[in-house]
Amino acid sequence: MKIQHLGHVVLKVTDLERSEHFYNGILGLPICARFDEQGMKMTFFSLGDHHDLAILKVSGEDASGEQAPGLHHVAFCIGKSLDDLIEAKAHLEGAGIHPDPVDHEVTQSLYFDDPDGNNVELYVDVSDVWRKEPQRVAQIAPLAI
Repeated sequence: MKIQHLGHVVLKVTDLERSEHFYNGILGLPICARFDEQGMKMTFFSLGDHHDLAILKVSGEDASGEQAPGLHHVAFCIGKSLDDLIEAKAHLEGAGIHPDPVDHEVTQSLYFDDPDGNNVELYVDVSDVWRKEPQRVAQIAPLAI
């Protein structure tokens, strides 16, 4: 397994519209997709890849828990094939880490925590469908590997 590049960062925010205005309206990051399902609201921004930054709406009520603003996860691209992901999963499991596999259609991913509880995603790019349909970036489904 080899990390090829930093893929994206997802931030937890308390006011999605305010944060969209900041990242899009002030900083100029183009919005490529939105997700509003399963009680989750997200906005995805692209600087040329399927997404480079995303923001996730949280309540902000529990300053020390899952609903606190801050980093949700950092993602690293490790390849372009399911075989690369399967190899990474075996590597992680060999180190005692049991990742959660997720199919995002555009990417296939493994999620797990670092030693301090920060969420990490390793992913492989498996589809360019986002180039014609940017909204396809916002897909979430289980991945059986």
